[in-house]
Amino acid sequence: MARTTRKTPKPTKARKTAKKTAAPEATSKQAMLIEMLKSEAGVTVAEIAKALHWQPHTVRGAISGALRKRLGLDVTSEMIDGRGRVYHIAD
Repeated sequence: MARTTRKTPKPTKARKTAKKTAAPEATSKQAMLIEMLKSEAGVTVAEIAKALHWQPHTVRGAISGALRKRLGLDVTSEMIDGRGRVYHIAD
């Protein structure tokens, strides 16, 4: 008859109970995006993509999903001749 050994259960990782804060870290790309959008002149998708090394679809997704939906920021856009669509955060 084989002898069975009882395995002790592995300790479980402590679960994080604290909610994530809505404010991004000051050095994150999201924080840099917010700072760019706060400028009075606004910023285009191409300018953001170049500064953050993102693809244009990533920029549009971050504005729509992370900033508008998750953080609830009022991001507005307007067409400006010679510059194209310019986004900025309305105060």
